Amino acid sequence: MAITHPSLIASFLVIAFAYSAVGFGGGSSYIALLALAGVPYTAIPLIGLICNLIVTLSGSWNFWRTGNFSGRLLWPFILGSIPCAYIGGRMQISAGTFYLVLGTMLILAATRLLWLGGSASKIATSEWPFIGKFAIGCILGLVAGVTGIGGGIFLSPLLLNLGWGQPKQIAAAASAFILFNSIAGLFGQFTKSGADIIIFTGYLPLFAAVLIGGQIGSRLGASGRLQAHYFVRLTGILTFIVGVRLLIKQIHHDKQILHTTIATMDVKESLPEGTFSKAAVTTADQ
Repeated sequence: MAITHPSLIASFLVIAFAYSAVGFGGGSSYIALLALAGVPYTAIPLIGLICNLIVTLSGSWNFWRTGNFSGRLLWPFILGSIPCAYIGGRMQISAGTFYLVLGTMLILAATRLLWLGGSASKIATSEWPFIGKFAIGCILGLVAGVTGIGGGIFLSPLLLNLGWGQPKQIAAAASAFILFNSIAGLFGQFTKSGADIIIFTGYLPLFAAVLIGGQIGSRLGASGRLQAHYFVRLTGILTFIVGVRLLIKQIHHDKQILHTTIATMDVKESLPEGTFSKAAVTTADQ
């Protein structure tokens, strides 16, 4: 599917609209669609992070403007996530490793989306020590930098289940968490040694779509006039399917490489010493 295909642009707009209403950037669903569209794996996290940044920038502002933002709730997590998102963005990984990590994270994110909703715990649990919050931030930040998934989708259920805030406060914290991770992850991606420079003009329609959708959704979500949980659950089904598909495809590819390597080793052992052909070496390398 072409990046400028109207259905892909419309999908990005609707995803941004629905996700921004509940404090998310939509990264998991953008990335799922980009993977389906055949976008190069080196470009997927960059595009996902930029879309997250666009959506959560307006979302964080709207939640702050309506008095829902709590810095006390967020700061221990972002102290860990920001440097790790940068490190994750700078990491050089192969296409195989990327798709294995991405497929796993998409399945986890989709599982979270399918159980989206509910209310904050009636009884707040005791506060975690700083090091616990810092460690969670580090893990989610690293995932954000590598894959382009902002991490708020995993942070919000933790805060909700522990009763550390009201739903709107948690949505505001998730939005800001994704925003900071996206900025740090983008810096890491752009400074990565040997990273390809994306021709961003080709992706401007997608960026414009998430800007429009994110503005509308975050305003309605912050004011409490929109409940987008049901649509977000539907996108979770798509995200889950894509995650499973990526894992199956990559595992099958790895098996083929393993079988080729074993066959080449068998050929090498059957040949007299010193007669192993260059063709066999080339096959093994592939």
